[in-house]
Amino acid sequence: MDSSPLLINADFDQRVVIPPAGDGDWVASPSPGVWRYPLDRVGGEVARATSIVRYAPASSFSPHTHGGGEEFLVLEGVFSDEHGDYPAGTYVRNPPGTTHAPFTREGCTIFVKLWQFAEGDTAPVKMDTRSAVWYPGLVPGLSVMPLHEFDGVSSALVKWAPNTRFNTHTHPGGEEILVLEGVFRDEAGSYPAGTWLRSPRWSRHTPWTESEGALIYVKVGHLGAPMLKPDDY
Repeated sequence: MDSSPLLINADFDQRVVIPPAGDGDWVASPSPGVWRYPLDRVGGEVARATSIVRYAPASSFSPHTHGGGEEFLVLEGVFSDEHGDYPAGTYVRNPPGTTHAPFTREGCTIFVKLWQFAEGDTAPVKMDTRSAVWYPGLVPGLSVMPLHEFDGVSSALVKWAPNTRFNTHTHPGGEEILVLEGVFRDEAGSYPAGTWLRSPRWSRHTPWTESEGALIYVKVGHLGAPMLKPDDY
């Protein structure tokens, strides 16, 4: 058996733009009814990975431990485990060493990041973004909801009003975006809801929105930052 790690968008010095998933883009997981849309991956079944995961109604995944931690945002439906139910809009961080047996009753879709925790980042997070506070951004028309921050790596939701333009800026630690609503734009293109972008360290852009506005998940500072690694990384 080939034990070499699976590599998907594994060169973190390259810019990556992945369009919204089509019907033929989903890859079966080891559990029936659970499908993945891989965005990046380094490793085998245990891997440093970013994916969109779709659970069919009444499907489940076998009990497992997240040795490197798990971060997820529920995009549609209700995701559940033995610790509770997580409706659309719920943001969760399960730190390294946590165990659960996920399932869904009605079906759900989640955005998941695995093995992307720094050593010492051990605080669990569970946030209902539907009721959390928005803060003014750095320019008019921009609102920010902080989700998590640790040692220079941060995640947030950013809401862009229609026809909002941000300053030209550089991301020393890289940037990752999942467009949740509307259309996000910069000088390299237009990105409708469902698009995932990863821009390398020291990348630079001038983002804006037009009449649709946008809601995006953003993670910055993590590319090149020291992270826990699975054995087959």
